Amino acid sequence: MKKFINQVENVEQEMLEGIAKAHPGHLKRLPGYDVLVRAEKKTDKVALVSGGGSGHEPAHGGFVGKGMLDAAVAGAVFTSPTPDQIEAAIREVATPAGVLLIIKNYTGDVMNFEMAAEMAAMDGIPCAQVITNDDVAVQDSLYTTGRRGVAGTIFVHKIAGARAEQGASLEEVQAVAEKVIANVRTMGAAITPCTVPAAGKPGFELPEDEMEVGIGIHGEPGTHREKLAPADAIVDHLLEKILADIDYSGSEVAVLINGSGATPLMELYIINNHVADVLAARGIRVYKTLVGNYMTSIEMAGFSISLLRLDEELKALLDAPADTPAYKS
Repeated sequence: MKKFINQVENVEQEMLEGIAKAHPGHLKRLPGYDVLVRAEKKTDKVALVSGGGSGHEPAHGGFVGKGMLDAAVAGAVFTSPTPDQIEAAIREVATPAGVLLIIKNYTGDVMNFEMAAEMAAMDGIPCAQVITNDDVAVQDSLYTTGRRGVAGTIFVHKIAGARAEQGASLEEVQAVAEKVIANVRTMGAAITPCTVPAAGKPGFELPEDEMEVGIGIHGEPGTHREKLAPADAIVDHLLEKILADIDYSGSEVAVLINGSGATPLMELYIINNHVADVLAARGIRVYKTLVGNYMTSIEMAGFSISLLRLDEELKALLDAPADTPAYKS
């Protein structure tokens, strides 16, 4: 294993300290916890809490700031954060308007966030939750009951965060988050694995001439392996699955071409080039495109495509101001 780290057991702690020191105007670390919170706490608006295992940077701490999250909870690499860490985040950012938990659909995440919400509710903190499940590749994997929550979660952070900034009620913020979840779909592929520092070796093996189609953000198996194909052919396959799941015809969409950590921007833009052409040919209008690393898998070489079907409300909230380390609009 070759990585720019110190002791394996300190990876998450040093990373969180590094993020906080790099972006003091946006966020700070909650003392004693693996939690990043806004530098300036809200006082009277709904607060948003999300999180998950480390290794997906900039998710989730990079999206803490105005217009998006109020707190992000970090577990060990690819490991759900514990209920006490999540509860500490809820308590720190809670306002009388309540707290919305944005949870990716992994069994540990769902269980631990729900447990934390129950503990907070016993002390009078109103909590609601949504569970993201945008991955069209795999249903009921070893990690989930239902579809996995993956990169489309970023759209939930952005749009629910914008609605909260408008002063909407907890029920209204939850409703728009659910609206995004109902209209976003994602699928990805990878050509090399990643190495979890504590494991010290790649999470799986792929022959030089093969790719994993439908892979998860923790390196979980996808739908199948096949010979490496040209980028356009891979895009065609992923879009076929996505477009078969929701009727996007005649719609405007937001597109996210998300890198898994080691995929060069050059290749991500090649992918986007064909995505745009395919959507245009099908009469699907692209309103906004995001290209880059938003929810990674450490140094995995791979990418995912997310499509969000938009209406006027979602367009306005997507365009609303946001100022976080990893997302600005």
